[in-house]
Amino acid sequence: MSTSSQIVRGLGGVFLYANDPESLKDWYAAHLGLAFACWGEGTCYGLQFFHSDPDGTKAHTVFSIMKAEAPRAPHPQACMLNWRVSDLDTLLAELQAKGIPIEKREDSEYGSFAWIVDPEGHRLELYQPPLESGSF
Repeated sequence: MSTSSQIVRGLGGVFLYANDPESLKDWYAAHLGLAFACWGEGTCYGLQFFHSDPDGTKAHTVFSIMKAEAPRAPHPQACMLNWRVSDLDTLLAELQAKGIPIEKREDSEYGSFAWIVDPEGHRLELYQPPLESGSF
């Protein structure tokens, strides 16, 4: 357990890689009633589930169907878990101090991201929303 207050706050998103994201989006809509927004014509479709964290902070979880980079998923898994965190830099420092390598870190208009791999080889995405988003 982390000694700081920089813990996972919730599931930020699930990203499903697909060879044909548009057809898969249509299947989810027809069979599960999910209404996806187009986040990239032919390459990315998604939806957001809005909620509040236990402390009352407004948050959201994303489910996105994205174009696979190759006929198989770009990683050994077909999806990636995105964990929403409150202070990415502090968490990354703690992970590195414990010997956990950070694959990559980047910032974008959507927030800050970093990727690590668990002991079974599953790639995990750590995500800190931008401060102005109201997600924390």
